[in-house]
Amino acid sequence: MTRTPYPPARRDDIVEEIHGIRVADPYRWLEDPESPETKEWLAAEDDLFRDHLASLPGRERFRARVAELLRSGAVGAPAWRGGRRFFMRRTAEQEHAVLYTVDPDGTERALIDPMAIDASGLTTLDSWQPDKEGRRLAYQLSEGGDEESTLYVMDVESGERVDGPIDRCRYSPVAWMPGGEAFYYVRRLPADAVPEGESQYHRRVYLHRIGTPADDDVLIFGDGMEKTNYYGVSVSRDGRWLTVSASRGTAPRNDVWLADIAASSPDRPALVTVQEGIDAQTGLYVGRDGRMYVFTDRDAPRARLCVTDPTTPSYETWRDLLPEDPEAVLSDFAILDDLDRPVLLAGWTRHAISEITVHDLATGEKLGEVPTPGLGSIGGISERPEGGHEAWFTYTDNTTPTTVQRYDARTGETTLWAKAPGSVEVGEVEARQVAYTSRDGTTVRMLVIAKPGEHGPRPTILNGYGGFGISLTPGYSASILAWVEAGGVYVVANLRGGGEEGEEWHRAGMLGSKQNVFDDFHAAAEHLIATGVTTPDRLAISGGSNGGLLVGAALTQRPDLYAAVVCSAPLLDMVRYEKFGLGATWNVEYGSADVPEEFAWLHAYSPYHQVREGTAYPATLFTVFDSDTRVDPLHARKLCAALQHATSGDKPILLRRETEVGHGARAVSRSVDLSADTLTFMAAHTGLSV
Repeated sequence: MTRTPYPPARRDDIVEEIHGIRVADPYRWLEDPESPETKEWLAAEDDLFRDHLASLPGRERFRARVAELLRSGAVGAPAWRGGRRFFMRRTAEQEHAVLYTVDPDGTERALIDPMAIDASGLTTLDSWQPDKEGRRLAYQLSEGGDEESTLYVMDVESGERVDGPIDRCRYSPVAWMPGGEAFYYVRRLPADAVPEGESQYHRRVYLHRIGTPADDDVLIFGDGMEKTNYYGVSVSRDGRWLTVSASRGTAPRNDVWLADIAASSPDRPALVTVQEGIDAQTGLYVGRDGRMYVFTDRDAPRARLCVTDPTTPSYETWRDLLPEDPEAVLSDFAILDDLDRPVLLAGWTRHAISEITVHDLATGEKLGEVPTPGLGSIGGISERPEGGHEAWFTYTDNTTPTTVQRYDARTGETTLWAKAPGSVEVGEVEARQVAYTSRDGTTVRMLVIAKPGEHGPRPTILNGYGGFGISLTPGYSASILAWVEAGGVYVVANLRGGGEEGEEWHRAGMLGSKQNVFDDFHAAAEHLIATGVTTPDRLAISGGSNGGLLVGAALTQRPDLYAAVVCSAPLLDMVRYEKFGLGATWNVEYGSADVPEEFAWLHAYSPYHQVREGTAYPATLFTVFDSDTRVDPLHARKLCAALQHATSGDKPILLRRETEVGHGARAVSRSVDLSADTLTFMAAHTGLSV
């Protein structure tokens, strides 16, 4: 191959002294997407990517197979309210999942179809919450991938809107009061009421009454608090207990308050502190039995479930119902009380594999286990709000599209409740969990997915995330299956920084310990090479968002170890990341460049600042989305230009850009195209014949 002729990109002599360190930023001009120079550069990068992709074999075969595998469709677990159930389903032909309800007489109706609202496919249903009686539905829509949700309320019986639009509701929880006439929710202050550049922050908790102007809503909580706070809010089934929680950005800790709104007032709840200033995460749930269930990692990094009386909710009164398990992480629970002996179902992940156990509700004594379809991932366990003997949960693994399973506590049996409506045949695939040793001696695990019986070095994709306590667990993926069926190996590494082994595992990969995440990733690659799974010239790495930071750091720290990189919606300039998108909410995870010690951590691994001229960098494809309001595409623009200037090798450095999509949900056809392009790129640069 010959060196790729890259679009011209001027290098400015911008050098700032930060905490005594000189920091160069030659491509700061690329931070402005509206400047004529940036637009010209982007147009040239678009042409370069299209020309390179057109020269690669196999794209149509990848595209066809990914589309075929996605024809399985999708289905979600039911939410029961007042005799109705609500659920999501996507058929093989649909671009977006549709929200349905099943009425008490068994009639199924579509409530919200994003394509019926907007045939372009750019409108997404961000969240929904029925009221306690199943008569009204609060739902949130956004357009073009910007995730700027607008809230509406629907009358379920007629399908008519009865309230909204209410703007500035991004990531808003909705907690209905009994009767469906009012709810608590979270809304940002208007842009003209906050300092310039802070319109994404400054949330507050409000009480909204149906049919009244949102600007007249009653302020409940949040005035004078940290600008980056996120708030949670919930109301108990009987309407008596209001819970409010607050966390600074994405911090793994929260403050929690509880109010008896029957004794005070919904408009002026007398909030009592349950937890404040404690380095732990805690959630509260008041059960039908009147006990308060406390789900917490306080003094229990793998989490435990406690009980207490909501009238005396302080920490000193908490009593363990499910103590911390030394190996498994507690993830969920549900109560089944229409039984002679009421039971508690507890969801766990053990080294990223899900399981459910059954316990006596009064004492926590383990009574047995819930049968599950296999070694995979279980979604949220749900029961009827009014009580019962049934529970529902979703299940998926590497070859099984998501199904909904029903557990009957009377019989102890699990049966298939619903499955994805499409039909698809999946080739024979084997998944095995492998333990390996990281640089500092820590044992880390990864899932290796391949065709059974094949040996010898093969083109391999190594994927990871390693941040924010997020766990990577087995799941059906059209992209993974298409790659493996074509003869490749796909590996998912459960790195520190994630939640696979609990909160201690998370904290071992955040702030000043972030380098552990990258070391775990490099060690995974080295283990795959040492055991003959692949070779450096056949190894690709991929990651998105925080995982984009991961692979950005990997390619700048160990360019010799990887043949190809796909870096999607990444954070890459870690010196200036807080200034853009939602960056200021993440300094509790990464640190702040305003603090000398934390700046030193960030600068030491910031991919943009670790590019070295004369280095042969691997083939790299950045994928970005113009409507991304979480991670600004400027990160990828700047590192792409820096690598194109610096590389001494002949492997291409490319930028793939999409408009009118963002960081999260997208139409299926857009996902198919993205997968086809990235798989084709990695196949071409690892030697996979398609």
